[in-house]
Amino acid sequence: MTAIDPTAHLTSEQIEELGRELDAIRDEVLADRGEKDAAYIRKVISVQRKLELASRGVLLFSIFPPAWLIGTAGLSVAKIMDNMEIGHNVLHGQWDWMRDPKIHSTTWEWDHVSPADQWKHSHNELHHTYTNVIGKDNDLGYGIMRVDEDQRWHPFHLGQPLWNFINACFFEYGIAAYDLELGKNLHKRRRKNPEFRARARAVGRKIRKQVLKDYVIHPLLSGPSFLTTLAATFTANLVRNLWTHSVIMCGHFPEGVQVFERRSIKGETRGQWYLRQMMGSANISGSRAMHFMSGNLSHQIEHHLFPDLPSNRYAEVAVKVRALFEKYELEYVTGPLPKQVFSAWRKVFRLSLPNKKPKVKTPDHEQKLVAA
Repeated sequence: MTAIDPTAHLTSEQIEELGRELDAIRDEVLADRGEKDAAYIRKVISVQRKLELASRGVLLFSIFPPAWLIGTAGLSVAKIMDNMEIGHNVLHGQWDWMRDPKIHSTTWEWDHVSPADQWKHSHNELHHTYTNVIGKDNDLGYGIMRVDEDQRWHPFHLGQPLWNFINACFFEYGIAAYDLELGKNLHKRRRKNPEFRARARAVGRKIRKQVLKDYVIHPLLSGPSFLTTLAATFTANLVRNLWTHSVIMCGHFPEGVQVFERRSIKGETRGQWYLRQMMGSANISGSRAMHFMSGNLSHQIEHHLFPDLPSNRYAEVAVKVRALFEKYELEYVTGPLPKQVFSAWRKVFRLSLPNKKPKVKTPDHEQKLVAA
C-alpha cells in the first residue's frame, strides 16, 4: 500500500527463483533436525519449570521485600519463557517431528488465557497466511488501529496510542479477543451463533483456570503473604505481557515494514508469498540472551518465512536469508530493541493523526502573475 513498491525492480522469474532458494534453505534444515535440537527444547522446558516452581516457592515468603523481588523476577522470566520460546514455538508445530506426545502442538497447553486450539487457528492459519494484509490479518490490533497512510482516518484513531498501551498491558486478553474475532462477532446475531458461543465458553474456562491458579490458589498458599504474592503474580503477568507485546510490535510495525491490500494477494504464488513475508516483517538485533528471551522472534523475518522450523535454528538461517535480501536488493529491516520499539510506537502515534496535506507549489510564472 506504500506509494513506492520496494519490490518493483524484481521480475516474476526472479521472485519465483527467490522462492526456490528459500525452499532449499528450509529443506536443508528439515533434513538436518536431530537429537541436538530435541535436547535443546527438552532442556528449555525443564529449566522453565524448575524456575517457575522455585520462584513460586520463594513467593510464599513474599511478605519480605527481598523474597518479593527475587520471586517476582523469576516468575516473570519463567512466564516469558513459557509464552515465547516454548508455547509459541511448540504450538507452531516446530517440534512435532520428535513424535513426543508431551511436546506436541496437538497436546500442548500454555500459561495463557487463550486456549491453544483457538490461538493456532487465528495465529498459524490466519496471521501467517495473510501477514500484514489489511482486512485479513487482525493480529496485533490491526483491526482497531490505523496501520497505513492510505487507510481512511477517523477521529477514533486519535486514541490508538492509548488502545495500544492498554492492549500491551493486558496482551494475553487481547490475543484471546482476537482469537474470538470479537470485532465481527459482537453483533447480536453473531453472538447467538453456536460455534462462537462454544469458543467463548472455552475462553471463559481458560480465563477462570488462569485466574484461579495465579490469583487464588497460589496467594492462599502464601498465608500471611497473600496480598504480596497476589501483587507479585500480577506484576509477573504484566511484565510478560509488556515484553511479548514489544517483541511482536518490533516484528511487525517498525518503519520500513510493508502492509498489503487484499487484491495484492489474489493468485499469489509461493515465491510471492515468501516475498510478502520478507517485506512484512522486521528483526531485532542483539545477544543470544535477547534472542532466547524473545522466543527467537527477534528473527521475525526468518520465523515468518519458516514458521515450522525449530526456533533454535533461526540464527544460522538468518545469515543465509540476509544474503538473499542483499542478492535481490531488498531492505532487511532490523535494529536493536530500543530503536525498533521507538520506531513502532512512533508509527502508532503518527498514524493516529490525519495525513498532512501536501503543500501545493505555485509555478514560477503564476507567482509572477500574483506579484504583478
